[in-house]
Amino acid sequence: MKKIAFFITGLLFSVAQLSAQNSNKNLKKMNLKEHYTFKLSDKVTRTSVTFKNRYGIVLSGDLYLPKNPGNEKLAALVISGPFGAVKQQSSGLYANQMAERGFAVIAFDPSYTGESNGEPRNLASPEINSEDFSAAVDFLGLQKNVDRNKIGIIGICGFGGFALNATAVDKRVKAVATTSLYDMTRVMSKGYNDSVTPEQRNKTLEDLSQQRWKDAENGKPAKGSRNLPEKLNGDEAQFVKEYFDYYRTPRGFHANSLNSNGAWLMTNPLSFMNMPILTYVKEISPRPMLLIAGENAHSRYFSEDIYKIAAEPKELMIIPNAVHVDLYDKVDVIPFDKLENFFTTNLK
Repeated sequence: MKKIAFFITGLLFSVAQLSAQNSNKNLKKMNLKEHYTFKLSDKVTRTSVTFKNRYGIVLSGDLYLPKNPGNEKLAALVISGPFGAVKQQSSGLYANQMAERGFAVIAFDPSYTGESNGEPRNLASPEINSEDFSAAVDFLGLQKNVDRNKIGIIGICGFGGFALNATAVDKRVKAVATTSLYDMTRVMSKGYNDSVTPEQRNKTLEDLSQQRWKDAENGKPAKGSRNLPEKLNGDEAQFVKEYFDYYRTPRGFHANSLNSNGAWLMTNPLSFMNMPILTYVKEISPRPMLLIAGENAHSRYFSEDIYKIAAEPKELMIIPNAVHVDLYDKVDVIPFDKLENFFTTNLK
């Protein structure tokens, strides 16, 4: 089948069908089953947990707790993202940092990916992935050491959009923050900077519709083709180089991550094409929203546009000189003190 041009454009960073036999020897030496891309703080405990979402899918998460929490119930956070990543990557790093600051935090693998259940594999859904956040809220609210009236959400990259969507509908969430926000429904349906023409969109939908016939005939959905190269040639777009530097090097590689080591299904964009998830973002108010983006991030416009349409209270924080992936794992760039203050102030 011919490559779907727009599908490739919209998901260059996340549809990598990459071989585990990478030439990088450091990747081969990793104990990938137990591998985390960051070091667990000696002030924090981490426990593997599972919980079900509203669709009966069993999600896999890591619960991070401060070792010396005191006697009062803890304020809590739910964290996931980026789109195509797993809990051993950015979301776990964030959870580790925020637990060190006194929060109970769960980082989880979204439905159909990582160690979470759901068939077929390597699928995303704007509704189900938003529901995943609320399911994690369910889990946290049942913990005896958590104050269920003090629960917030952090969404990273594509899960920033799902985090906002979940917060809009789930009034139990008292505050929400995003970093390197992506609106996946917007980028899949309209392309970067809304550059896709009606003709290109129609062609994409035609290709996806025809792919459904092939999947039906074969009895299983086809995987998308690799878009991130196994090796860089040097002439790739800058943001592709940045994604490669995180997902395909020891810095952020994980075998369970679709961005590091797999591919979304070919028809994955279908559920995103007609589902603008941020239609009701104003309904997050009066609960506070914090949007954090890098000054030089190719995705910066997503945060800026949401800030324009969101209702107060809201805040947009631009990190000087930072690019999109800097907010994945660079602890000296990610404003954790700001996040701590934001949630301490608003989870009351």
